[in-house]
Amino acid sequence: MTSSVDASGIAAVVVTHESASSIDDCLMRLRVAHGVHEIRVVDNASTDDTMEIVQRHALQDARVRFIANPDNPGFAVGCNQGARDTQACWLAFVNPDLMVEADTLARLCAHAADAAADRMLLGVDLVDEDGMRDAAARRRDPVFAAMLRSPGAASRLGVAVDEATPLQPVDIISGALMLMPRALFDRIGGFDEGYRLHAEDMDLCRRARAAGALVAVANDIRVLHIRGVSSRARPVFVEWHKHRGLWRYFRKFEAAQQGPVTQLGVFAAIWLHFGAVLARILLRRR
Repeated sequence: MTSSVDASGIAAVVVTHESASSIDDCLMRLRVAHGVHEIRVVDNASTDDTMEIVQRHALQDARVRFIANPDNPGFAVGCNQGARDTQACWLAFVNPDLMVEADTLARLCAHAADAAADRMLLGVDLVDEDGMRDAAARRRDPVFAAMLRSPGAASRLGVAVDEATPLQPVDIISGALMLMPRALFDRIGGFDEGYRLHAEDMDLCRRARAAGALVAVANDIRVLHIRGVSSRARPVFVEWHKHRGLWRYFRKFEAAQQGPVTQLGVFAAIWLHFGAVLARILLRRR
């Protein structure tokens, strides 16, 4: 299935790393998705069969092109690379373990068309293979100083689903699927490449809102997300960069409003939590 490339339609950007178990299905679905004019796969040094699968799709469909990075510069870098290599007016950032339906992206665009299309960052209702909703699809901004005073606050960042609202405004949507106009992406400078893994979606949402955009979840569009496919082989690497990303986010958006004692407390809390997670990983390996 092929299509000419122009400045309309949707460019789907997929960043892969050791994604052989899911990328074939992901790309098959994107290739039949309505309105998709370009598909860019940016691979971050996979050592499994990911690139062989991607190359097969590229031979079958002229819309599929790939960038093979010799190392792993991170998710944010890969997203920006893919976006720069496309022209379509809509950008959809799609995880390799995210399984869109044929109408998913077109319906998201339709939601945006009903509102201020150039000021929208949209996500979807994410579910796992058992049909359980992913709380990461709807989140509040973390306030690290408050979480330091009340550790349980970290578990209350999820936002309840408002079933009566097809397009529910939230602070943060999941990076598993983000759709936005290229004009907004360019205006805010794309993803912050200082993040390697995790927290870059929180950062993008916060900067989009600061630029006047509406960040929202389309509650009437449900998509399967097979979580963690790329990260299972290297859990320590993933957790290190997750916690590093949280520290970067705090320094960028909150630290200047807090005193040195609070800053030190947040630093200690983040890295003590990493130590606890690391201990659990090592115990499971024994």
